[in-house]
Parts: sequence; C-alpha cells; structure tokens
Amino acid sequence: MQKDTKNNGPEAEYQTLLQIGELKPDADQARAVAVLEQLYRELIDYPEIGSQRSSFSFKKWWPAGFLRWSNKAQHAPKGIYLYGGVGRGKSMLMDLFFSVAPITAKRRTHFHEFMLDIHARLKERHELSAQKRAQHGGHAQDEDPIPFIAQQIAHESTLLCFDELQVTDIADAMVLARLFKELFAQGVIIIATSNRPPEELYKNGLNRQRFLPCIEQIKQKLTMVPLDGPNDYRYNRLKGAETYYFPINPETTAQLSATFFRLTDRRVEDRDKVPSEELKVQGRTLFVPKAARGVAVFSFKRLCANPLGSADYLTIARTYHTVIMVAIPQFNEQNNDEAKRFVTLIDALYEHNVKFLCSAAVPAQSLYAAGDIRFEFERTISRLMEMQSEDYLTRGHGKVIQD
Repeated sequence: MQKDTKNNGPEAEYQTLLQIGELKPDADQARAVAVLEQLYRELIDYPEIGSQRSSFSFKKWWPAGFLRWSNKAQHAPKGIYLYGGVGRGKSMLMDLFFSVAPITAKRRTHFHEFMLDIHARLKERHELSAQKRAQHGGHAQDEDPIPFIAQQIAHESTLLCFDELQVTDIADAMVLARLFKELFAQGVIIIATSNRPPEELYKNGLNRQRFLPCIEQIKQKLTMVPLDGPNDYRYNRLKGAETYYFPINPETTAQLSATFFRLTDRRVEDRDKVPSEELKVQGRTLFVPKAARGVAVFSFKRLCANPLGSADYLTIARTYHTVIMVAIPQFNEQNNDEAKRFVTLIDALYEHNVKFLCSAAVPAQSLYAAGDIRFEFERTISRLMEMQSEDYLTRGHGKVIQD
C-alpha cells in the first residue's frame, strides 16, 4: 500500500492559517505543531498494519495473540495527547494533522462514538460465544473478546484520532484499560484531545484504582502536549452573540445561521456544503441535519416532536460541544409531551456543559404557559438562563464526576 506523501506537513498548514489570519500567534499551539510535525515525519516510513494483514479473515475467532506483531509495536512512534482548556485549538490541530497524515488506514472519531462502537463489538462477540456454547452443549470455553476486537481495529486503522477523550462511566473505564494495552501492542498510533491531563481521567470514579494502569499506558505511549494559550477561540467566536433569540422569524434564523458559520469556520456562501451526520443510539440511527466541528443544528420538531428519549439526548450531549435548536414553541397542555422531552434534552445538555443556542417563540421566562410539569420546567428555565452566562460558556465540554 503506497502512501500519499505529497501533502505539506502540519507545520506548513499551520503557517498558512496564521498568514491568512485564521489563527493568532500562540506559543502553546506552535509547540504542539512541532510535536505533530515530528510524528508526521516518523509516520512517512511507518508500515501500515492493515497492509501486512490483508490476506487474513476476521470472520473466524483467531486465538488471542495470533496476529500480534510485538517487534512492530516496540518500534512504533509515540502518539500524542493534546490537553488543555476549552477553545484552545486542540481539535483544530488534531484535524489539521489528520488531514495531512501520511497514513491511508486512519480514523478520526469522537471518543464517545468510538466507545459505542466498542461496546457494540463486545455485544456481538458475547452473542457468538453464547451460540458456540449452545452448539457444544454449554461446555465451550468463553474467549476474551478484547484481543480480537483490538486486532480488528488495528487491521482497520493504523492511526486513531480521538476527539474529547474523557472517561466518566465505569464500563468504559474497565474496557478501555485493557483495549488500549492491546492496541498499543498491535502498533496502533493514537492521537487524543482532552480537556483534562491524563492524571485526571476518570477522576473520583468508582474503582478508579483499576483504571490507573491505563493512565500509565497513556503517559508512556503518548507524548503529553499541554495547550493553555491565551486565545479561547471557541468563546471568542461566541462573544458578543446572543444565545437565545426570540421571536421566531427570518431575522433570528439568519442570526443563528451566521453564528453557526462563525463557530465552524465556514463561509455563509457554502451553506449547501455543510454535511449531515448520523449517530448510533442503541441500535437506531439518529439523523443530524447539519454538523461541523462539534456543532450540530436541529429543529425543535426533529428532537422533541418525535418520540426520542434520554438515550438520544445523552448521545447528542456527549458528541457535540454546541447544539443549535431552531423554532422552540411556547408550551401548553396541547404540546405537553414535547415540553417533557425538551426538559430531558436541556438536562442532558446542561450536565455535559454543552453550549445551547436557539430561537424561540417567546422569552425563556414565558416558555411554559400551562401544563402539569410547571415545577419541573422552572428548573429548565433556570438552566436556560445559566447557559447564557459567561461562566457557563467558558466551561469545558463533558460531564464531570463529582466527589
């Protein structure tokens, strides 16, 4: 498999962004780019894992360790862990690197989406094990699915780029510790962004001591690169913009649209080129009409008039740092079910520090005109007001485990 190395490396791309005024000089970013440039050069001659395994079939249950290339893993370049405050350019730098990385088999994904994929693969392997036991009268021995899944992933992607790595769930923590060990053994290169240094991952989590080896692996296999420069690009793009618009009319819709393009570094004239996305939620597909750079746009009707629930809203909250919602109506007895879904949505977004911009029929204090959840909706109004504050807008994305 021949690599495409005709592109400039991340350093040249970064300098271009500085020259055209897209970025401001930032010493932390410059240091991070230098580390990314070094990895870029090391990857030019790094053999891709899938190209050495193209003749293998993963339809069978290969014995654990059968495909392990320990010599390759020993000589793998160190990955990179970019961490720091919100809006410092972590995702932008990772995306810049990903776009020019001289690797064909590469994957860029939000960390939450990656873990959903891992749990789906685990479920599939457990179901196959159950079938095997049934075929052998219950006497077949269970096989550890983690090495197999790591081999699958390594075959698919030599380079893995994770956006917003955070661990708040004990199931994710226990799986991740073992999965990362296997991925590193396969020679997979990992780049991750996070609001937290590795020492604070899964902080205060249940049975955290079992996750500590994973933290040590991350520190050993990835180069730590802090990003705490003076420029909060995400907040600067929001500064001065309203987050709650009313009433619903062409003017407020246009203002929300302009904010979306400012947040995503896209030109208004390219509005027809903004991609849609699909999220997987418990085996279902949730359609996202417009999404770019961690910002998603929905109509109120799509999210709250349809029979969605907390699982859908939690997936959105974990995946996007900013959600824009268009055309929230005033609530009364006729649309009380929609009001209940809206309460659940705002709770999920608030708990994950998601920035929320919207257009509504009336001011937030007047959103709930009548119905049987007035008490619950008072909390929603309070949260909507807080979500407009500077303190909230400068928080990092993600749920924090409390003491």
